[in-house]
Amino acid sequence: MLDFRIQTFLAVCRHMSFTAAAEELHITQPAVSQHIHHLEEHYGVSLFSREGRHVALTPAGEVLLRTMQGLENDEQAMQRRMHEAGSGKRTLVFGVTMTIGEYAVVGALSRYLKAHPDTDLVVRFGNTRTLLDKLRLGEIDFALVEGYFVSSGFETLVDRSEPYLPVCASGHVFSGEVVGLEDLLCERLLVREEGSGTREILEKTLAAHHLRITDFAHVTEVGNVHALVSLLVQDCGVAFLYRAAVERELEQGLLRTIPIPGVDIRHDFTFLWNRESCFREEYKSTCLELRSLS
Repeated sequence: MLDFRIQTFLAVCRHMSFTAAAEELHITQPAVSQHIHHLEEHYGVSLFSREGRHVALTPAGEVLLRTMQGLENDEQAMQRRMHEAGSGKRTLVFGVTMTIGEYAVVGALSRYLKAHPDTDLVVRFGNTRTLLDKLRLGEIDFALVEGYFVSSGFETLVDRSEPYLPVCASGHVFSGEVVGLEDLLCERLLVREEGSGTREILEKTLAAHHLRITDFAHVTEVGNVHALVSLLVQDCGVAFLYRAAVERELEQGLLRTIPIPGVDIRHDFTFLWNRESCFREEYKSTCLELRSLS
């Protein structure tokens, strides 16, 4: 459990306001100032610069923030390990995005569990944005994501690079020849929800061609990969998905790729964990093993 003065410091960092921190912690503003002053005297540095009502972290304050966030995030993992101490088992809490969890990681997880019979796994599903938040809050130990993310604060390990394909039902008939992304705009686009890595990749791909999702004649948003693929098989539109999500349907001839000259997209599946975690070497070792089992 972090010292109450550190909790005050973290609250000020969240709000960049002594007043807002006091409101969150249900203490007075002078008490907040006293806690920060104590820390600054203890460490012999200034943690915040103040200009009027504006508060900003000093370089020393940024170091303390990164370190304390790491300790705060590790607290749940530490409590788990304390309860498990002497029991001969351990629990890992692992986050995966929907496509990866349903189609791309089950084999590796199966082989990992057989190699480590005393390990319990808790697998949390979520889109990329949700899993990053859970990592920052210490609710999961590490994650395997498919979307774009800012790597600041995280250590990363690429699992693999996966083809990202435009696909449709095998019997789908286009109104004209498809020679560019713009030739798909008259179609109904089936797309994942906002925050999904699959959707973010599509948005960036379209933006590179000066297009947007809203340029399609019709858009149907589907928050479940299985449902989206089923709609594709029923010829309800076109979609952009990882090959792993449609491998079986492609092999069975239920779906086909849409060849578009000049459009060849691949994207990484990436493990990540908190850079400041005291368990980071353990997480890295686990992720390396999972990658080798993929």
